[in-house]
Amino acid sequence: MNEKPLLELSGLTKRFPGVIANDDVSFSIMPGEVHALLGENGAGKSTLVKMIYGVLHADEGSMHFGGAPYAPARPSEARAHGVGMVFQHFSLFDALTVADNVALGMNKDAVGANLDQQIIEVSEAYGLTLDPTRYIGSLSVGERQRVEIIRCLLQNPRLLIMDEPTSVLTPQEVEILFETLRQLSSEGCSILYISHKLDEIRVLCDRATVLRGGKVVGDCDPRQETAKSLAEMMIGTTLTMAERKQADMGDERLHVSGLTAESHDPFGVDLADISFSVRAGEILGIAGVAGNGQVELMEALIGEHITPAGMVNIDGTAAGNLGPTERRALGMCSVPEERLGHGAVPDMALWENIILSARTRKGIEKNGFLNLEIAQDFAREVVDKFNVKTSGIEHDAKSLSGGNLQKFIVGREILQAPNVLVILQPTWGVDAAAAADIHRALQELADAGTAILVISQDLDELMAISNNFAVISEGRLSDVSPTGSLSIEEIGLLMGGVHSSANMETVA
Repeated sequence: MNEKPLLELSGLTKRFPGVIANDDVSFSIMPGEVHALLGENGAGKSTLVKMIYGVLHADEGSMHFGGAPYAPARPSEARAHGVGMVFQHFSLFDALTVADNVALGMNKDAVGANLDQQIIEVSEAYGLTLDPTRYIGSLSVGERQRVEIIRCLLQNPRLLIMDEPTSVLTPQEVEILFETLRQLSSEGCSILYISHKLDEIRVLCDRATVLRGGKVVGDCDPRQETAKSLAEMMIGTTLTMAERKQADMGDERLHVSGLTAESHDPFGVDLADISFSVRAGEILGIAGVAGNGQVELMEALIGEHITPAGMVNIDGTAAGNLGPTERRALGMCSVPEERLGHGAVPDMALWENIILSARTRKGIEKNGFLNLEIAQDFAREVVDKFNVKTSGIEHDAKSLSGGNLQKFIVGREILQAPNVLVILQPTWGVDAAAAADIHRALQELADAGTAILVISQDLDELMAISNNFAVISEGRLSDVSPTGSLSIEEIGLLMGGVHSSANMETVA
C-alpha cells in the first residue's frame, strides 16, 4: 500500500524559557486514521497540537499536509487547510444561539447563506441532533460539545483534533461520539485523539504515538496493548494501579439530610433534598455530567454556602450554619475543582498557600499570630511525600504544572489527617502516574478511618476507588448503591436525568 500520509511532522522543536516543550518530534498521520497522542502532563501534547493548529509556531522542524509544506500562521489558516480542533474547554457564549456560536468559530468564506439548515443537515447526518435556534445557556454539556464538533464538520475537515473529548459525557453520549468519529474516519477524515482514558484509546484508535519529556518515545497499535502497558510507556517505569478494596467501615462521620440550596451562579443548579452519609473508612463516589450541581454540593458541604444547621452533620455536630474554618476545626478538609484561584492563590508561594487551609489543623495560627516555620516545614513535607516537582516551596503556585499543583493541593489536605475529606475532580487533567499516586493516598487515608466523598466526572476513577456510589443530576442525588451493583447503561441513564430504578426499568 503506497498511500501517503495526510500530516507529516519532521523534527518539530519548540522552546520556552527554561524548558524544551517539544524536542525533535517526528511522526505521521494517515488519511482516515484515528491516531492517539499519549503522554503525561508536561509531555508536550498541548504544545504540539497548538503548532498543528497554528496557535504556536515551531522553532525548528517542518510540517507537510497533503504532501505540501504546511506552516499555519494562525488558526484560520489551519482551518482553511482542513484542520479542525475541538478543545477540552469549550469556547462558546451562553447568551448566543447555536447558529451564532457556530458562525463565530468559522472562517467567513465557509459560512453559507442558510447556516441554520446546514447545521440541521450535518447534525442529522452524523447523529448529533441540534437545534440551531437554541441558546447555548440552555444546553447540556454534551450538547455544547456537539456545537464545537459540528462547527468543525461544517468546514469539511481533513484532520480533526480532539482534546479530552469524553471527560464531560455520559456513557451513552460517549458511544454517540465514537460512532461519529468512526463515520468520519470511514469517510477519509483523519483524527488526532488526546485522552487520559487509556481504555478508550484501545477501543477507538488505530495507532498511538507516545511522548515523554517532549520527545517521541514509542509508537504502537493500542489495540494490542493493555491500559497498564500504555501507561508504563508514558511514564517510563512500572505502574502500580490502585484497586478498590472491601472497606472495614466504622461510625458515620458525615451525615447530610434534606440538603436544599439555591445556586449563587445564575447559570448554576439548585440542590434539591439531597441526603446521604459517609462512614469512617468509606469512599463514597458521586458521578455526574459537569454542571449538574457538583460545585453547589461541595460549597454547601464545606461551608462556602451556609444552610440550616441540621442539613450537614460532621461527627454528630450540626455544621450547616458554620463557615469553612469552623468545619475544618471539626475535622473536614476539602479539595476544590479549580486548582488556581480556589485551591491555591496563583501569585502566592507554596508555603504561603499552606497557610490558607492548614492554619487551623496544623496549629500555624495561634492567638492571631502565624508561625511561619510550621507552615514552611509542612510545605516541605507535602512536596516530599507527594513527589511534587518544584524548585522550592518559595516558588509561586502558578509555576507548577497542573498535575504537580494538584498533587500539592491534595497532599496539603490529606496530610492534615482529616476526619472527613470532600474532594471534587481529584485527578482532573492529571496523568496516569499522578492519578495512581492520588488514588493510593486516598485509599490509605480511608484505611486510617477518614470518611471520603469523591465527586468526579470520571466513571473509571469512581469504579476503581469507591466502595459505594451515587449519581447527581439536575441537583438531585440518586440512591446510594454498592459500587459495581449498577451497569454502565443504568449509570448513564441516571447521569442523563432518570432518577429512580422504576424509571430506569420503564426506559429500558
